[in-house]
Order: sequence, then C-alpha cells, then structure tokens
Amino acid sequence: MITLNQKHEELTLIAIDGEQAPKYVIANEGATTLIANENKIYLVLKAGNANPKKQVANALAKFVGTNKYNVNIDFDAILKLTGVDKTELFNTIVETISFVSHKQVNFKKDKDTANVVYNILTAEDFSKVYELAKIKTEFINFARDLQDTPPNLGTAIDLADKIVDAAKEIKNLKITVLNKKDIEKLGMGLLLSVNAGSSVEPRVVVAEYIGDETKPKTALVGKGITFDSGGYNLKPSQFMEGMKFDMSGAAIMLSTVMALAKAEAKTNVVGVGCFTDNRIGSTATLPESVITSMNGLTVEINNTDAEGRLVLADGITYAIREKAATRVIEASTLTGAITIALGRWATGTFTHDDALWNELEGFSKITGEQLWRMPIFSEHLEKVKKDTVIADLTNAAKGREAGSSTAAAFLNEFAEGKPFVHLDIAGTADVSERGTGVMLKTLFEMLSK
Repeated sequence: MITLNQKHEELTLIAIDGEQAPKYVIANEGATTLIANENKIYLVLKAGNANPKKQVANALAKFVGTNKYNVNIDFDAILKLTGVDKTELFNTIVETISFVSHKQVNFKKDKDTANVVYNILTAEDFSKVYELAKIKTEFINFARDLQDTPPNLGTAIDLADKIVDAAKEIKNLKITVLNKKDIEKLGMGLLLSVNAGSSVEPRVVVAEYIGDETKPKTALVGKGITFDSGGYNLKPSQFMEGMKFDMSGAAIMLSTVMALAKAEAKTNVVGVGCFTDNRIGSTATLPESVITSMNGLTVEINNTDAEGRLVLADGITYAIREKAATRVIEASTLTGAITIALGRWATGTFTHDDALWNELEGFSKITGEQLWRMPIFSEHLEKVKKDTVIADLTNAAKGREAGSSTAAAFLNEFAEGKPFVHLDIAGTADVSERGTGVMLKTLFEMLSK
C-alpha cells in the first residue's frame, strides 16, 4: 500500500551517497542497512550515476522485494541526491513500489497476506501526480493479473468477463464484447481461422473512451491468444511453456484504455483485444489453407503457429473500418526473432511514420520503457507477397531471415495507409514467469497529454 504524507511510520528510508555512509552502514550501491537506534534504513545510491532513475528503481525494487516493515520513504532526500526531474522521480518510485509489492496471482494454499505500507514523505505538492500514478499502477497490475492467469481459467470468455467486470465502475467507458456470431457477421475470417480448432468461442473486446472528441482517434490493438499450441505446426513441448502470456498485448492495450478513462484523460481512444486460443483438432485450420481477411485480402496459412498476425490483421481492420481510428498502435508477443535480436531489454518497434515514432520514443524515455526501432523495408513486404503463389499474402515468409520485420510488413498491409506502429513485446511482456504490463506506462503518459 502506498500513501502520501500520511501517518508517520516508525521507520524511515533515507537515501545517501555511499561515500558519506555512516558507521555500520553497508556502502555498496543499492544496499540497505537498518540502524535500529536511529529508526532509519539507509539506502545507498551513487551520485552522478549515468541513469539515476534506473538506479533508484533497481535499488527500491531490491528493498521492497524483501521488506516486511511499514516505512516512510524520504522522497526529498532521493531527489536531492539524484537530481532527477521531480515528477519523473516520483512516478518511478510509486511505479516501482506498486509493481514489486503487488500481490500477484497465486493459487497456493498458504499465501502472504501482509500489507506493508510505504508512506512517501515530501515537501513537494504531488497530489495530482499521485492520483494519476495510483490509477496507472492499478491497471498495470490489472494487466499483469490477466497475464498471469492460468490458461484453463483464462479462456477468451473468462478474460472478456474479467475485463467487463473491472470496467463497470469506470464512468464514460464503453465496453462491447463481440461473440462468435458477431465476428462471423463482420467477416473476420483470419480470427475465425485461428479459433477453428478450439472448443471455446472467440471474443473481441472493444473499449471506447472519448475524453476529448476533437482529438484524433487512436486505436490500441492487442493480440489475445490465450494459449498457443502452434496448431498443426505444433510447437515442441519446451516452447509451449509461457504460452499463456500470448494474450499480453490485448490485456495491456485494453488496460491502458481503462486507465485513461478512469483518469478522465483528454484523449480519444479505442482498444481492441482479439481473444482466442490456438489448438489442434479435427476442425483446426490446415497448413496451406487460404483465408479471406476482414478487409478482403487473402492469406495463405503456411504456418499455423504464425497465428498472432492473423487475429491482429482483423483487429486492425475492425478499428479502422468500424471505429474510424485515424492512427493505430498495436502490441503483441509476435515473434521469437525479436527476443533473439533485442533480448529482454527493449521492445521492438516498427513503423513507417517518423512523427509517431518520435512521439512514442519521447515518452518511453520518460517512463524508462526501452524501445528500439526496427526496419520494415520494401523487401520485407515483397517477400510476404512473393512467398505465396495462390493468395495476396503469406502469414509466414519462408526461411529464417528478418522474421520480425516480415511479420511487421504483413501487419502494415492492414493499416490502410493510416499511421501505424507495431510493438513486438515478445521479449518484454513477461519475466521470470510473471507478466510485466510493459508499455502501459508509456502509452498512458503519451495519450494523457
């Protein structure tokens, strides 16, 4: 639990430079030492650190991860030592504490029910920033809980119901859930092809919020594959681990819209989450099938394990044609190739629109969510077109070259000339078997300004 200038707790965490550490205080960077007779916990930071926000976040995460005591956080001492922009530092502290202290999804018999209080002490007036930070972190953690839900409890229907329930108390937020019949009427053939082998119906969850109708409408589209077996192109068993996280994009994008609505941001946004699992079965889509998308392009399914781009293509078309989106930002755990390229340290970002890239990158630098711009060359699109002789596009270009870029080129064909950015979060959506809610901070800050 995080409070601001509330009840003064017995212990206070104070940041100090290691070179000025008092006697008995461990002077290592990021170390914490409790001096009981002073009722102080000393947190050692290094003045002049090249990335002071990250230093603070890492040190606080380490402390909160093991702390069992209610404590005050001396914000002003951290601010003085680091010299970081005060609003950015405040957000970093609230976000870090909220992330690490959140009670994650847990089905163990014995659970930790302790609720530690972190009371931020400061002479600065952060009341408005604090209220927004609470909303933002609430929905980061909501997205993480959706991500962490086991696939047997997190089907397309289950997740749609959870989102509807969570949205009930948010005014001015419109939630629409499209069932299989609705999806069929819309002609979302690609989404239906992925769902074909499943015993669970698909769902498309649409979240709409208009805080300023004069603003251009931004669509946030997310991949919601609740479990990915690979279909007939069956994954090896070791690569099925973590496939419950294949719905992360949809969870994050819809949670972002919910956060913006609760914060009453001056923005115009629609979220589209396309939920289904991808199973093998007697009715599942066969490799080399040709399917017609919602926008009319035909796609040869050369790999049933390249299913994410299929549901996203119809989701993008829906956002543009049915909801009149003027620009589209899409997030998905799309390719293993992006994890090979960037590891867990950055989200791969693909766009032809320099203005949209610059805007997104600028806010990512504020939030600390690292992005790296990747290419969509004309050659990537040519390969997606040339590697099928029977349809407009293939969903899986042949070979292993530039797999993330050819996937992005495929998606870009459904943007209909609108400014479009694809965020490949395959490497950043989950860490150590837990969801991260990645990119929600950046999108929230970007769209609430």
